[in-house]
Amino acid sequence: MIAHIQGKLVEKTPTEVVIDCNGVGYHIHISLHTFTLLPQSDFVKLYTHLIVKEDAHILYGFMEKSEREIFKMLISVSGIGAGIARTMLSSLEPKQIIQSLASGNVASIQSIKGIGAKTAQRAILDLKDKVLKIYDIDEVSATQHNTLREEALSALEVLGFVRKSSEKIVDKVIAANPDITLENIIKQALKNL
Repeated sequence: MIAHIQGKLVEKTPTEVVIDCNGVGYHIHISLHTFTLLPQSDFVKLYTHLIVKEDAHILYGFMEKSEREIFKMLISVSGIGAGIARTMLSSLEPKQIIQSLASGNVASIQSIKGIGAKTAQRAILDLKDKVLKIYDIDEVSATQHNTLREEALSALEVLGFVRKSSEKIVDKVIAANPDITLENIIKQALKNL
C-alpha cells in the first residue's frame, strides 16, 4: 500500500522515527539495523511495510529494500509477528539472519529474545529453501559455515570461554569474512573476547 516515504526526519529513537512528508508526520517503527543506517542529514527515505490490524495501522520502515524483504519473509512464518521480526532484525544483521536460515542454524535464531526452539525450527523449515533460492546461496557453503562455526565455538570452549558469549563474536567474524579459515576465526574471536 505505502511502498516508501521520504521527507524530513523530525524525531528519531532506536525503535521509531517520525518523518514529515509535506506537512504530515508519519510515525514509523524501525529496527536497530535501520537506526544505525539513518543518515546524518534531515532528509530521509525509508522503504515501508504497512500492517493493518483491527485496532491499528502500523508502519514499519527500512533503509534497505533487502531488509524489508527479509521482514516480509519472517512475518510469513507462523509464530513470528511484526514485533518479533523487528527484534530479529535488531539482534542480528540481515546477512546473519539469511546465513542462519540457509545453514539451518537453530541456535543462532533461538538466541534472539522471544524466539523459542520450535519457532526457530519452524522459521528454518519454512524459509530455508526460499532463502537459498532468492539469495542464490550454495547449500554446501551454508553448511560449511555452520561446521566452521561449531568447530570454532568448540575450540573456544576448550580454551575456557563461555559458549554463549563466544557465539555473537564468532558469527560477526564469519559474516564479515565469508571465506575465512577456521584458524583465523578463532584468532579474531580471541582478539574480541
